[in-house]
Amino acid sequence: MRIALFTETFLPKVDGIVTRLRHTVDHLQRHGNEVLVIAPDGGITEHKGAKVYGVTGFPLPLYPELKMALPRPSIGYALEEFQPDIIHVVNPAVLGLSGIFYSKVLKIPLVASYHTHLPQYLQHYGLGMLEGFLWELLKGAHNQAALNLCTSTAMMEELTAHGIERVHVWQRGVDTELFHPDLASIEMRSRLSQNHPESPLLLYVGRLSAEKEIERIKPILEAIPQARLALVGDGPHRQALEKYFAGTNTHFVGYLIGQELGAAFASADAFVFPSRTETLGLVLLEAMAAGCPVVAARSGGIPDIVTEGVNGYLFEPTADIQDAISATTRLLEHKQERDIIRQNARREAESWGWAAATSQLQDYYQKVVFAEQLTPAVY
Repeated sequence: MRIALFTETFLPKVDGIVTRLRHTVDHLQRHGNEVLVIAPDGGITEHKGAKVYGVTGFPLPLYPELKMALPRPSIGYALEEFQPDIIHVVNPAVLGLSGIFYSKVLKIPLVASYHTHLPQYLQHYGLGMLEGFLWELLKGAHNQAALNLCTSTAMMEELTAHGIERVHVWQRGVDTELFHPDLASIEMRSRLSQNHPESPLLLYVGRLSAEKEIERIKPILEAIPQARLALVGDGPHRQALEKYFAGTNTHFVGYLIGQELGAAFASADAFVFPSRTETLGLVLLEAMAAGCPVVAARSGGIPDIVTEGVNGYLFEPTADIQDAISATTRLLEHKQERDIIRQNARREAESWGWAAATSQLQDYYQKVVFAEQLTPAVY
């Protein structure tokens, strides 16, 4: 099958969406498919045998790591040359609209997928009044597709409630070889804790941005005076966070990738994740695969991954942060229980490999193409 994949973000950027896409492209190519990735230009022309067509863009004001690439006629020429069997638009916003347009013009079946909970982001940037308008835009874009995919049952219910049709779950995936408990090391623990490896080590991995609500970790850290916090990642909110966490045992590590990131997860005592805007939370799966116990907000797609008291802990995000403090304290104080959580977390992650997730996606593609061959869609 020939698949044209439109995405608003791709390599060299590092985030959960890019991680999912690069593994997906890899596995699709391995199974004999041909993939064309159309994305904002990042200097990448090929990934795992797939051609990457870069479109010139400019940084978004509120999200400078992302480039906004506008649709242009050359995309149509690239598609006509590639002759895709299906177009898959990831998070249709700007460049993705070009994918929707050409699916109609060239009469190519269309699949869309939802990964970033943009309506919830708005309130963190003082734009909450636009939430209803944004849902209408998203509904208009997604309902052009023959199939809409999301990454959790909670998000499937929310998208459906907002009028988005034909919604199904695209199952989670994680690299259980890269993220493994055996990567734990005293060297990484010392690095993350700034040479205090004997102290309890709390970890956050992800974008340092307002919607991640990282400030909510501070009361947890202050309630456990001997603990250390490592924040792995970067983003536009870093300077504000450095001021907010000044005077605490917090280390801003910056980006880690590959085995270093796997070692960071495996070497920590608890992964604390307060975000309420996650459609899935891939980093939670990565932490669990590495055997790192998770303390996370009961929100979005997170309860699909974390079972309270079995493979991690959940706290109510709208309640007082005391729930999170209690869960973290309990985790740190009871080694035997923590070890059981580690084992259960790893076992859960082992059942969600990328091969199975991509096989499911390929089945979705085939069903859409077959259905459109029988009865061409009228958009």
